[in-house]
Amino acid sequence: MPIKYDSRKRQTYYLHQGTTKTGKSKYFFSMKNEGNLVETMPDGYEIYENPNSQVFLRRVQPKIISDEERATLELGIKEFSNLLDYQIDIKKEIITVYTADQDANLLSDMLHLSGRNDLTEAKTKLRLSISYSPMLRFILIDENRRIFMTQRYCFLGRIDDWIKIGNQGNLQELVENYVRHLGQESFFDLH
Repeated sequence: MPIKYDSRKRQTYYLHQGTTKTGKSKYFFSMKNEGNLVETMPDGYEIYENPNSQVFLRRVQPKIISDEERATLELGIKEFSNLLDYQIDIKKEIITVYTADQDANLLSDMLHLSGRNDLTEAKTKLRLSISYSPMLRFILIDENRRIFMTQRYCFLGRIDDWIKIGNQGNLQELVENYVRHLGQESFFDLH
């Protein structure tokens, strides 16, 4: 049985094996279910889906951010922000919040005004087609004391990079202070 993975966008991907120019094995996901399909997961690898639903096989990442810290951020977004569509991505010591590039509710309201009756199905399809951009991230800078620093993405043409905002501290405090700005004009005043 080939290894397959169903993404958030309800697309099925199959793991394939190929060969590099030097003769080494390489692995990749494709929606094609034919070719050199892999039936067992290579040792030391895991399936990774990025916030925009691209699927990769990558080396198993060390777990630096705890499940409780991820839950703190998830709960904070639900409690302190108005975001409906977002993704949380964790890589090594960085937790990044991605926000939707499109407003699915606004788009579905426009469909409703155009006279479409199958609004529930349209909303679901719209949500599945949303793309995401990184906006806010929390970087673990002291693993023993669990101290984080916060950065937001800056969209000024001469910068277009991450900039540090506020002071460092524990994740709960930083989440309470900064996630409420996601999706708001006040986000761009943070520095």
